[in-house]
Amino acid sequence: MEFSEWRIYYEEILKDFGFSREKDEEAARLLAHLLKDREPPTDALDALLRGRSVTVAGNAPDLADHLGEGEGVWIAADEASSVLKDHGRFPAVIVTDLDGIIPEQIALNRQGAIVVIHAHGDNIPALRRWVPDFSGPVLGTAQCKPPDGLFNFGGFTDGDRAVFLAHHFEALEIHLRGFDFENVNPKEEDPARKARKLDWAYLLIMGLDDPRIRFEPSSS
Repeated sequence: MEFSEWRIYYEEILKDFGFSREKDEEAARLLAHLLKDREPPTDALDALLRGRSVTVAGNAPDLADHLGEGEGVWIAADEASSVLKDHGRFPAVIVTDLDGIIPEQIALNRQGAIVVIHAHGDNIPALRRWVPDFSGPVLGTAQCKPPDGLFNFGGFTDGDRAVFLAHHFEALEIHLRGFDFENVNPKEEDPARKARKLDWAYLLIMGLDDPRIRFEPSSS
């Protein structure tokens, strides 16, 4: 998805959550600066995902119960990367806004996982703290119009951004595991706000209207 298509969703998200466009743009500029000397691994992502079966692991509390055999390449939404690692599955791609278990993501990146780091107005301190520690392949994304060096493939939360990533790079099949749009993780500090984010994630994924996307097991 190009930003020209994403803009209408972004405008509604800004209004719904009261986010600051200016802070989003500040975060995007910071991430672009932090990555300015690094080549974005778009060719590697294309080779990894295009025409391949992909499983996107969401961060539902019961993800471990639904891993099954999985399909092809694993993309992990933030903390789901730790669950995959603990169950012997290597997340080839990690989509994160740096609020998960970052040292584990850094270690997986060092082992070759491509990390897609997202900038938004609420994670500026985390960007400054952690981005320089990622020594492997890193691609930067933003939810506003991306500055040079960053990308916006669409999507809002880590989970649906991972789906949009697989959609953008034309994966053959996109299997979703560990996606729960109704039950908020008990550890969330603001359950009502998180519930709205899950509503948006569901609407955005369904809005892709992509027959390649398959919920496994089916979401309730």
